[in-house]
Amino acid sequence: MAAPSARPAGASRSDKKSSSAGEKIVAGFNKLRGEQRALAAKSAQLDMELTEHNLVIDALRDVDPERRCYRMVGGVLVERTVKEVLPALQSNKEQISRLLEALAQQVSAKGREINEYREKHNIRVRGEADPVPLAAVAATGTGTGDGDGDGQIPAKPGAAGVLVSETG
Repeated sequence: MAAPSARPAGASRSDKKSSSAGEKIVAGFNKLRGEQRALAAKSAQLDMELTEHNLVIDALRDVDPERRCYRMVGGVLVERTVKEVLPALQSNKEQISRLLEALAQQVSAKGREINEYREKHNIRVRGEADPVPLAAVAATGTGTGDGDGDGQIPAKPGAAGVLVSETG
């Protein structure tokens, strides 16, 4: 005869559902982190382009306006004069600056979205401290921390949540 099972017959289904829900939460969190990383990478790329534009603009300021120069336009090298290229470079520089500001705001908004998602689903990342949400601190009025100077209150022991390992 077989030994009686310690679990009810329906327990395996609920375990599968909860692990599936946990996997969906982790996948959503990783998706948000990936989106934030993509925005940050684009911002870094545009920052390098802005630096290059500044270098070229500084170099062309002291050059004779009638001097020939070459510019890459859509993968094609085009011959122009400095007086034709300089205004276009300055315009591009301004557009890149505006785009960088917009990207910085998007990265910041995505960070807030990630933090809200973490709080909502009680997600902890391995290797990070386990802080209590700042909203809880404000609601209780208990101050800014536990005296260690980091401004965070440790979470209650045994708090349930999703643990995500840090990747690349």
